[in-house]
Amino acid sequence: MTGAVGLLSLAAKNVLRNKLRAVLTIVAIAVAIVAFVMLRTVLTAWTVAADYAARDRIGTRNKVTFIVPLPRRYIDDIRAMPGIKAATFMNWFGAKDPRHEHEFFGNMAVDTATFLTVYDELKLPKEQREAWIGDRKGAIVGEVLARKLGWKLGDRVTLTGTIYPGDWEFQIDGIYTATRRSADRSSMYFHWNYLNDSVPERARDQIGWVTSRIDEPSRAASISQALDKLFEEKEIATLSMSERAMNLSFLGMVSAALTAINVVSVVILVIMMLILGNTIAMGARERTSEYGVMRAIGFLPSHVALSVLGEAVTIGGLGGALGLVLAYPLVERGLGRFIEENMGSYFPYFRIAESTALAAVVLALLLGVLAGVIPAYRASRLNVIDALRRVG
Repeated sequence: MTGAVGLLSLAAKNVLRNKLRAVLTIVAIAVAIVAFVMLRTVLTAWTVAADYAARDRIGTRNKVTFIVPLPRRYIDDIRAMPGIKAATFMNWFGAKDPRHEHEFFGNMAVDTATFLTVYDELKLPKEQREAWIGDRKGAIVGEVLARKLGWKLGDRVTLTGTIYPGDWEFQIDGIYTATRRSADRSSMYFHWNYLNDSVPERARDQIGWVTSRIDEPSRAASISQALDKLFEEKEIATLSMSERAMNLSFLGMVSAALTAINVVSVVILVIMMLILGNTIAMGARERTSEYGVMRAIGFLPSHVALSVLGEAVTIGGLGGALGLVLAYPLVERGLGRFIEENMGSYFPYFRIAESTALAAVVLALLLGVLAGVIPAYRASRLNVIDALRRVG
């Protein structure tokens, strides 16, 4: 045991024999780890809506497509369905702030009386909630959106409609926070009645989709089927599914992109391993005569191999640790904040998962071992006489 520790200590010292090469290799590994962590965080952040979806919520939309509305009267039938505790509805509004034309954020007209009951992870102080419910032109916005656009309580804002043309005035009555990672903190919600009363009569009493809370999460599938059966004989059929299933169906549309990101993250690690392997091989060749001396004074081939592997693992570990240290401010404070502010509808929670951080460190060490296997094997197979004749 003491001998192994001594060999690993020697390997660690050998890392700095060529300081410039060691530093450049460690930096290269760190950059690769940052890229790996960033890509893996994109994957975990993209699936967070499905991973943290409420188990007791189901969504109901038009069977043909999400963008075709449903009749407003459907909500009464849904609320009367056995197993439904509460139901709310909303419409995608799709307006923009003319002062921030290039800033995209979700804005939806909702049934104010029931919205915060169904989406109880959105938290508002009592006085803000009461002010919003009592204000026909009132709106609530997520803390991320408020910070990004500089909106404060009491501010009056005017949005320019795209789906619903014209200028629409609102007052910021509340700024909500969220207790669930899947909740979008960069959206705006306002009264559906304000929208419905303002559009032409032919376009009134239409809703985008319905979200329901159910009494038993295990019955999500059966209740969804019952809802769709209820409406299948009516003029507009529906498609209902659990919140998790709905989010997963959306992910299915971008599965090719997610697969590509996953492949790229693996390729980056392979490149990192090749860089590290080249560095270790160069160092092993330079110390051929030293390995010959070690063999001549009684060290076994396994001792030589352990020394080379130890050097590879040390460099890999240092690079992985440096990469992880750099990844947190770059990914979470830099890229993560930008994405949450600008793409909160898709990435409501962009943070490095513990599993990603652990995988980065473990893979850096493992790839260090793999990168050092061939140089270690070749060093352990050296002929003592030939090694002593070679000048390092």
